[in-house]
Amino acid sequence: MFKKLHLDNGIPVVMEQIKNVRSCILGIWIKVGARHETPDKNGISHFLEHMFFKGTKKRTAKDIAIEIDSLGGDLNAFTSRENTAFYVKVLDEYIDRGAELLTDIFLHSTFAEDEIEKEKGVIKEEIKMVEDTPDDYIHDLFSKTVWGEKGIGQPVLGKRETIKTFTRTDLTNHVKKYYGTADTVVSCAGNFEPDHVMGLLNQHLGGLRRGSEPKTLHPSSFRKDVAVYKKDLSEVHLCLGVEGISFASEERYASALLNSILGSSVSSRLFQEIREKKGYAYSIYSFTSSYHDAGYWAVYAGTGKNKIMPVTELIIHEMQGLRDTVTDIELRRAKDQVKGTLILGMESTSSRMQSIARQQIYYGKYFTQEEIMREVESVTLAQVKNLADRLINKGTMSAAVLGPVKEDQFKGVLG
Repeated sequence: MFKKLHLDNGIPVVMEQIKNVRSCILGIWIKVGARHETPDKNGISHFLEHMFFKGTKKRTAKDIAIEIDSLGGDLNAFTSRENTAFYVKVLDEYIDRGAELLTDIFLHSTFAEDEIEKEKGVIKEEIKMVEDTPDDYIHDLFSKTVWGEKGIGQPVLGKRETIKTFTRTDLTNHVKKYYGTADTVVSCAGNFEPDHVMGLLNQHLGGLRRGSEPKTLHPSSFRKDVAVYKKDLSEVHLCLGVEGISFASEERYASALLNSILGSSVSSRLFQEIREKKGYAYSIYSFTSSYHDAGYWAVYAGTGKNKIMPVTELIIHEMQGLRDTVTDIELRRAKDQVKGTLILGMESTSSRMQSIARQQIYYGKYFTQEEIMREVESVTLAQVKNLADRLINKGTMSAAVLGPVKEDQFKGVLG
């Protein structure tokens, strides 16, 4: 059962009550992320996310850790390019204590100077870890290639040179600017009583009266480019893609089906052709990344340096041929796969909490599973072919390559 209510201060609260589970998860979402940062403050949203767990006016960082462990729960957060979220997941009987703990770190964190300096070292190590994980790092490089070094193209973790400059004033200014009622959404899923949760939230969060400053959005323009990052690796890592659709696009269901057919499942064209039939790559898949006003549709592949050219050519061949070769059988299989993935994913209270929060942020309304299923089923073969034609064949294909590869040789493939 879904409900949308508002706190006394106007913050929307979206709730999905699931009575046959024993868990409850409560999330506080802020509609700000890496894309809203100026280049000299890149990484501050993620840095701040870490700092909320470093102590409040009445709890030390150790107190926070001991308390959530004593509840057998999970207190955590994540930052993306457009949002930052803080959440607590506990047994339903501990929702009062969980809500008080979450709102305490959200409203009363102190951001101590010594903790800030320690966390700079932690996040620098986190950046190194990503850079040492090429199948992860290539995605940041691809974003930078297609969006540039401002806005969406900025890495969520930031850069070493920006991280070291952050001060306590920078953090508190960020909170004052964006952590207000206009940019906050609360989401709750699991076994709880809505009236009780609203009472808790009004008690602990309803007193927030801070406004939010308008966010600066750097224009999102997909660029056609090839960026080669040479590195001594045993494999070459590739992201290759085209401009996609925004999060709230009415073509999002057709896009999901097209992505399934191309490469998001083990029966997909890319997996079957490149991994199973030819054995050219262990890991290959297609994926979509969507934002408020933009998006891309891309393929990741990790392969040997002697196979990168044939793999790239095969990916391009499969993408360009979609418009003319997609069949009703593939579309049927994709619909079943997308619906199955959706239903299985929604069996988790954590997934439900995230889903209803994103629906509120990007659509301002709630879609039932039945509505989504009907939308998926309603997509026609002609719609899928038309979308493939518009996305793939308009000349905006771009790529980022990481590993031991020759730049001149690779650029010739995309023309």
